[in-house]
Amino acid sequence: MSPAQLLLLQNEQTPFVQPRYFLPVILGLFATGAIVSLVAAVLGFARARAFGAPVRWFAFAAVCLLLFHIQFLVLGFGVVLKDDEMAWTILTFFNVFVILAAVCAAIGFVRLTSPRSPVPPPPVRE
Repeated sequence: MSPAQLLLLQNEQTPFVQPRYFLPVILGLFATGAIVSLVAAVLGFARARAFGAPVRWFAFAAVCLLLFHIQFLVLGFGVVLKDDEMAWTILTFFNVFVILAAVCAAIGFVRLTSPRSPVPPPPVRE
């Protein structure tokens, strides 16, 4: 037998024991991420009038991250209900909202920065 085959046989014999802290940590991080994304979206859209369009793009990014959390929640329901078709459909597009959030944040950064003059402006005389 090759070493790879022996490794595969060894893995089949060792059971996985889930740590006790796994579920509380996952649920806590999930809830915290969803709440922080919601707060960021609300504050972003509220501040968009005062600070302009770039802030609105950051708020769109926060909304995309909130949708990612909702998608993850729906995936969990699909797994719990043992609906394989729904779970695989959601897993197909699992990363789409993270990618959209990154694109929105990039657009926000591009619109946020304005080129600065390397020479400081002359002092104003009264």
